[in-house]
Amino acid sequence: MAKFTYDIDHEIGENNIRMLGMDVHNPVFFTSAILITLFVVGTLMAPIGAAGVLESARAWTLEHAHWLFSSGILVIFLFCILFAVLPFGRIRIGGPTATPEFGTLSWLAMLFSAGVGIGLLFWGAAEPLAYFTGWSGTPLNAPAGTEEARQLAMSATIFHWGLHPWAVYALMGLALAFFTYNKGLPLTIRSCFYPLFGDRVWGWSGHIIDTLAVLATLFGLATSLGFGAMQAASGLNLLFGIDPGVTTQIGIIVGVTSFATLSVIRGIDGGIKVLSNINIVLAIILLLFVLVAGPTLAILVGMPVNTLHYLGDLVPLTSWFDRPDTDWYRTWTIFYWAWWISWSPFVGMFIARVSKGRTIRQFLSAVLVMPVGVSVIWFTVFGTTAIEQARAGVGNISEDMTDASLVLFHMLENLPMPEIVTGFAIILLLIFFITSSDSGSLVVDTITAGGKLHAPVAQRIFWASMEGLVAAILLFGGGGQVLGALQAGAITTALPFIFVLLLCCVSLWKGLSHELASLRQRAPT
Repeated sequence: MAKFTYDIDHEIGENNIRMLGMDVHNPVFFTSAILITLFVVGTLMAPIGAAGVLESARAWTLEHAHWLFSSGILVIFLFCILFAVLPFGRIRIGGPTATPEFGTLSWLAMLFSAGVGIGLLFWGAAEPLAYFTGWSGTPLNAPAGTEEARQLAMSATIFHWGLHPWAVYALMGLALAFFTYNKGLPLTIRSCFYPLFGDRVWGWSGHIIDTLAVLATLFGLATSLGFGAMQAASGLNLLFGIDPGVTTQIGIIVGVTSFATLSVIRGIDGGIKVLSNINIVLAIILLLFVLVAGPTLAILVGMPVNTLHYLGDLVPLTSWFDRPDTDWYRTWTIFYWAWWISWSPFVGMFIARVSKGRTIRQFLSAVLVMPVGVSVIWFTVFGTTAIEQARAGVGNISEDMTDASLVLFHMLENLPMPEIVTGFAIILLLIFFITSSDSGSLVVDTITAGGKLHAPVAQRIFWASMEGLVAAILLFGGGGQVLGALQAGAITTALPFIFVLLLCCVSLWKGLSHELASLRQRAPT
């Protein structure tokens, strides 16, 4: 049975320019490269002024646009549910006869490693502990250190990593996969809007969409790479006494970016797939160790309890009206929504590339449900262990800590074989680091190559280097407010992209309706 592609007069890469061993789309590549270069140069020339601008942009967005992030995420989530339960769910990505390119386990490993890797390690213990102790407020203003605070700490953490954020990935991934493999359009963000804009997507409207996607991806990745560098530096300080400052963090980024570049050169099968599978195995080993060595009974009891509390707290945590915890909500939830939005072009395109052959219902079920289960398990294991240690006054974790990058390692200090396990965690962190960087480079490269899946190696090297450079510059420009600088970069670039995602919901609905009508029309009577 044939696919029902759009009849378009457009070839992939038709506006590309070949130079310096690269094959780049004009003007997306040059506009993105120039804007990123201006940011880098401006920050290096005036780091204090750049830090002030970043913080001002962050503060304005949190004050005036928080409702847009919350309502937008909710709308996207509801659209994903509709796509799964309506007849659209029977549509197969790639056409009725398409078969999956990757096995289920490898597929799940790749999408999950690309989507959350560094974040799970950085925030696995730190986030629940932060909410429980009230470092910067508590969810719904629960009294810090109480049982209510513990319950809401777990609910809010799972909320930030569960259904709502993964709906953002799912929407973008589904749209890209469908319009590429079912409708014959290039694998680039502008293709998702063909039902709305028609041939205008090949003009400036499409250029703007793709450029916004590149900028959001680079700053979203830079935020994660910055977190990873901060945590790796903290771990090296504990093990070897190495100064954990910005210089060390930037050195880590340089080293990891070099390895990520090698992985990118090898491609999905030779690099990213292998590293993703290694990631999952190592993460499971660390998870099982903490489960056995930590408060095992409390963890096992906590998994179903935390799931039920998460589902019960969904409505109050989702609402943006009359929040009793305004500061906490804007500092944490809105930052997370912006972070996930900025990652959506990257993760969406990546999972689109590896999801051909799945039905829409299979795709959405995996992308939405699987991460919730993993989040419940991961955060219950690490969060419960950290909270119980803090309650018992064990080790350094019981102190009034405000450095999130240290929490994981201080938690591991109180378990058997602390030096070995800490070293193991650093290795896992660095591999997650590499996986996120090389996956992101591959995606940005595809966008700036006009949808070409196999752009020249020099191009991949360029974008892998730019990702590391942006992360290093955010760390440098942040000064004493590194975490705020990282958050500001993600929040600011995510703001315009929320409009792109909302338009994508409407465009995907129109595209799926066309596909379903065509299938019904061609079905044998």
